[in-house]
Amino acid sequence: MIHAITSYFGKSLAQWATMKIAFLGTGRMGSELARHVMKSHDVTVWNRTAKRAQPLVDEGATLADSPADAVKDAEVIITSLFGPDDIREVVISQNLIPKGITWIDTTTVSPEAAREFAEAVDSYVHAPVVGSLIPARNGELGVYVGTPDASRREVALDIARPWAGEEKLIGVDSAAKAATGKLLANLALSVTAQGVLEALNLGEAEGLAQDEILQMLDITGLAFMKNMKAPFIVGERATSPGDFTVDALCKDSKLMVDTAKVPLPAVEAAMQNFERQQELGHGDEDFSSIFVYCKD
Repeated sequence: MIHAITSYFGKSLAQWATMKIAFLGTGRMGSELARHVMKSHDVTVWNRTAKRAQPLVDEGATLADSPADAVKDAEVIITSLFGPDDIREVVISQNLIPKGITWIDTTTVSPEAAREFAEAVDSYVHAPVVGSLIPARNGELGVYVGTPDASRREVALDIARPWAGEEKLIGVDSAAKAATGKLLANLALSVTAQGVLEALNLGEAEGLAQDEILQMLDITGLAFMKNMKAPFIVGERATSPGDFTVDALCKDSKLMVDTAKVPLPAVEAAMQNFERQQELGHGDEDFSSIFVYCKD
């Protein structure tokens, strides 16, 4: 079951009440999400590398020395870590979530891992986000919010509302369903990135200049990816720090392949290019590296 969400009486719960929220994981995306939460709530932050949380502290968040310190007295806990293994290490193995406290996890994980975490912690709500840093700053991400617990889903939807664009906040009735939605979204990124790369190779084989190829892609199904990554392709933006890293999309692509019951050849082709960029040392750079450094 998928639920379209509207606010109550023109206001969300976040506008009515201030809560104490622990936010674990303040990387590129986590920091942007935390900033929105800080506008309405008292936020304590933790990050494995403390200096990456310092900008949020400068903006008013409280810094915790450890995950356990961060969640002490928290009314809601939000995690934005790199992947499922980080969730197991930081949260599950430490029995970190106090009984009855809603845990909103924005980390991209597989449906299988989402089921695992929901079984381990009955207050688990999976809320992966769709989009990169600029939409995150502008509150225009897509967000899937998944749990069978309707009351916790409403709390999570309310907290996530400032992250999401209009009609992009979707409640679903399981954590695994939310995880599947995120993988579907990132599958589109992987395969269209591979499509743009192959389009560039095809056009160049026929002697077309790069700018000609990019212009021709305007009226194709690859226009979205081309438009998003053209500034990197033509050298107007550097791939570091970028918006969405090679490491992240490669990790997500592996989750897709591991989850599917049938081969995903387009995803696997993209994954090979991501892995090549990792070998070249571009893993922590924007995934447009597959276009920029494709001849290396």
